Amino acid sequence: MANWITRRKFLVTSGLAGIALKSPMLFANASGIPTSSPITRRIPGANESIPAIGMGTWITFNVGGDEQLVAQRTRVLKTFFDLGGTVVDGSPMYGSAADVMGEALDSLDAHDRIFAATKIWTGDESETRSEAARSSRRWGVERFDLLQVHNLLGWQGHLETLKQMKANGEVRYIGITTSHGRRHREFAQIMEREPLDFVQLTYNVLDREVEDRLLPLARERGIGVIVNRPFQGGSLFRRFQSEPLPDWAGEAGVSNWAEFFLKYIISHPAVTCAIPATSKVEHMKENMGALYGSLPNADQRERMASYVRSL
Repeated sequence: MANWITRRKFLVTSGLAGIALKSPMLFANASGIPTSSPITRRIPGANESIPAIGMGTWITFNVGGDEQLVAQRTRVLKTFFDLGGTVVDGSPMYGSAADVMGEALDSLDAHDRIFAATKIWTGDESETRSEAARSSRRWGVERFDLLQVHNLLGWQGHLETLKQMKANGEVRYIGITTSHGRRHREFAQIMEREPLDFVQLTYNVLDREVEDRLLPLARERGIGVIVNRPFQGGSLFRRFQSEPLPDWAGEAGVSNWAEFFLKYIISHPAVTCAIPATSKVEHMKENMGALYGSLPNADQRERMASYVRSL
């Protein structure tokens, strides 16, 4: 059996549960809703800000029609909203996740609480509008806040249509995505010449290649950045959660490993929002803790990266 423990068990056995209870996220009213202000980021070029922690749906919301699982994911979404979240990201690639999201939004009557982001994922470049319309029906939203070309699949044709859709008011923001560190050179070329509102890319305390070119380019071009795979698909927890946090973690605004990983990301000046995915209410609470309190400064960020490399 692998020698690793759950996030929750780690907090208890390491003695960090008491520290976690002092997280600013948990300075809350009787309903458990935070009373302090969440960390937000302005969307470049727009008079709008969004919370710096969002939510992904890959795997976690792909639960088919299982009523118990759909109800449990609805509780996860409610927790996300209650703790200040708005940005939810999906894709037609994610199986039943869009339908489950639609059911959850209906159950919570929360269509006005979401910044809805999904992707165009088809090799047929003439199907942009059709796929967006199908996703809209599945989510139960009138229009998406953000439509993105998924992993650059058919990006030329899709992006041209998305630009038209934005001009017509059919979508508010448009962008492109990549993941797992793929196709960064082509990604940068598109960023340099296309009028993008957002890019989505992989970034975490170990996967830092985007710090060299893509993140500086986003700042230069005034493009918002959404970060996927902030936990490396969970592998960061499996690798590090049995290790102690550094004794200076509190100085960086960190009280658990979820906050450590997420605050490292959202403290980068180019990052607009990180979108961790989870299927558990308790993990959602830990993730959303990163939306409150202080953020590490540049020196602390370097210490965080160095500490992880040393383990």
